[in-house]
Amino acid sequence: MIGIKQTAIYEPEHIETAKELEYKTGIPEDVIIEKFGLIEKRVANEDEHASDLAIKAGEKILKHVDPDEVDVLIYFGSPHKDYQVWSSAPRIQHHLKLHQAYAFELMNVSSCFPIALKVARDMMRSDDSIRNILLVGGCKESQIIDYDNPRSRFMFNFADGGAAALIGRNEGHEILQSGIITDGSFSEDVYVPAGGTVHPASEYTLEQKMHYIDVPDPQSMKERLDPVSIPNFIKASQIALEKSNLSIDELDWLLPLHTKKSMFDALINQLQLNENQTIYLKRHGHMSALDPCYGLYYLGQQGVKKGDIVLALSAGTGYTWSATAIKW
Repeated sequence: MIGIKQTAIYEPEHIETAKELEYKTGIPEDVIIEKFGLIEKRVANEDEHASDLAIKAGEKILKHVDPDEVDVLIYFGSPHKDYQVWSSAPRIQHHLKLHQAYAFELMNVSSCFPIALKVARDMMRSDDSIRNILLVGGCKESQIIDYDNPRSRFMFNFADGGAAALIGRNEGHEILQSGIITDGSFSEDVYVPAGGTVHPASEYTLEQKMHYIDVPDPQSMKERLDPVSIPNFIKASQIALEKSNLSIDELDWLLPLHTKKSMFDALINQLQLNENQTIYLKRHGHMSALDPCYGLYYLGQQGVKKGDIVLALSAGTGYTWSATAIKW
């Protein structure tokens, strides 16, 4: 059995409230709370970067684990990191003193935590020498939001944080099977326009504010995405559960990414759950791939019973929908 032995999160100190977001966006506070599903979110300090946030979450786990017993470190967090064309995993490995571990990154924006669980499980099943894998992620995506750009409105919930999960053998919450769906027809709908090879950084890209995340044609994306988004969430969930020899009727808890309230309500309705069977991050916002890991951490404070079935569910622009089932 491959299981999740521990989870940890790091929450930046600064809290940005819905009222403060009203001043930034011009969107009324009650709309941000009721429609966006966001009471407040965390924002990292200027000197806290994605790798720092991941390190601070990982340090909490390593208070209880010998670093030399960790054989692999995988970074699964935001692609908006300290530097471009740079892997944060070696820096995190070094600062956490994981001298016996090799390190690498998985990069699939917001869909990556359920995928990271699958990769860690599959690696350990195929390589008996791996004792423990540490998954770590950081997110500072509040920094890439242009609140004056109405095209990026649905991303105003982007926030910051760090998360970590220790994966090991014969104990913890058992990682079951996964369901993953990609539809690459959405691959050019959401991105930061400048800084890559298409639009290298220049005086022009700075003047045009091209270093913030953008949606070139939000109406086109909405018309194509709305009909498939919820169905693909449900399909990925069904695949994960069916491959685990389970049905939706047997699902007890949902750990979703943070979305607008209407999408969250539609998800739990179709998965035959109620809000009390979920962790909805209305006081944290959306932190790239970290959301379901935050959910796992907070789920430990709920009335979860041994044997309960939990689903980590997320989606990332591109577009990929991912789900991994877990047995408590």
